[in-house]
Amino acid sequence: MEHSERPEYPDDHKRFSLNEDWAATIVGLVLFLACLLGLLTPELIP
Repeated sequence: MEHSERPEYPDDHKRFSLNEDWAATIVGLVLFLACLLGLLTPELIP
């Protein structure tokens, strides 16, 4: 396989990538910590 062709594994690239599962986990943890710290009050949560 030459370098000009597409890679055999699409996720096999040399840079860090954040898939949507990890992104959702991080957002959830940020929201959880914001609630614990009192940054989000019960009135703001639907």
